[in-house]
Amino acid sequence: MNDATTSSPGPLNGLTVVDMTTSYAGPSASMYLADLGATVVKVERPGFGDDARSWGPPFVQGASAWFASANRNKKSVVVNVRHPEGIRVLHDLIGKADVFMQNLNPGKLAKLGVDHQTLTAKYPRLIYCALSGFGLDGPDHQLPGYDLVAQARSGIMSVTGAKGGAPQRVSTALSDVVTGMCAALAISAAAVRQARTNQGEVIDVSLLDTDLAIMAPRIAAHLAGEPEPAPSGGTDSVLAVYQSFPTADREIVVAIGNDAMWHRFCAIAGLEDLSAEPSLADNAGRQAKRTDITARVAERLQERPAADWLAVFGEHGVPASLIQGLSEVVSDQQVLARESLMPVPGVDGLHSVHSPFRLASQPIPRNERFPELGADTEEILESLGYDLETIQQLTKDGAVETYATSAEVLA
Repeated sequence: MNDATTSSPGPLNGLTVVDMTTSYAGPSASMYLADLGATVVKVERPGFGDDARSWGPPFVQGASAWFASANRNKKSVVVNVRHPEGIRVLHDLIGKADVFMQNLNPGKLAKLGVDHQTLTAKYPRLIYCALSGFGLDGPDHQLPGYDLVAQARSGIMSVTGAKGGAPQRVSTALSDVVTGMCAALAISAAAVRQARTNQGEVIDVSLLDTDLAIMAPRIAAHLAGEPEPAPSGGTDSVLAVYQSFPTADREIVVAIGNDAMWHRFCAIAGLEDLSAEPSLADNAGRQAKRTDITARVAERLQERPAADWLAVFGEHGVPASLIQGLSEVVSDQQVLARESLMPVPGVDGLHSVHSPFRLASQPIPRNERFPELGADTEEILESLGYDLETIQQLTKDGAVETYATSAEVLA
């Protein structure tokens, strides 16, 4: 099990992030920053906290698996921004931070005085990251956005699904996770300049822009003359052969990425006549005859079980894989060897997934348990200079909540 106490500080050690985002994209971004060593202060609403705390089932010991997967290595502070003293606390937090993240609607931002125009004028060195469905400008910038909406509007759903079938959503929080990665990348870059010049930045990241980036090759091909694509079961890649096939016992994928690989594949599969055919020597030729080729390949691959094919493909450098279910993914030898599954400390049965990067300077990843709601309110306010009496009064007035008071509300 990964042990947070023995992890290295990380390259973002010393960077303080105040994260006011909820759900999944923003929390994913701040988790990656925390993985890299940043101190992330998660600002949550009284009583309920981040929306994702209630996403379930499954719940383990009362904790949402979804929430746990995006909130390791953080501190939780509960602030009531409907209370004037709560707004003051929020501004004190932001004033001491290097980075501020939010995914609030524009009207609420202005009301709280945490819109980017106000805060960057007040704190010129602040890195301000706005995460939204559609961006900070444009005719639809005020519309609410979720992963499903972004996948639909960006065209991702239009090319996903069985051939001849209805468009489908990619069945994971694709837009949210990748948007989080994009935000973390931009914040990290801005932090480099901030350290060098003491200059801040406004970062505008949206789910739609992320999904358009994911669709970049398909959009480029369409604008270059490719017909409007439709769901195809993953058989319409620019590459041929690059799709799934049934074997004698289960389906695999085969990914032929270049001409040399094509010839190796044909030799392995006993399709030497295809390899020798001049019209199939390059990808354009194979793409033109994709239907004929894939029919021959499918017929041949069904003669032997998947394990036999994967063994010989692996020996000869032909990319291929089983189409694994999650029960197989979590026991995959490569996944286990890389320690990609990170048990949540102190909660048997909950896991998060290792961030999609590994640093030589951090051989043991930071893996602190997700925070309970308001667990760090007192500590963070004390670090801002609030004395105990003031904190108690703020708690009594309902401007903030500590872990004890949050627990009472939840109970």
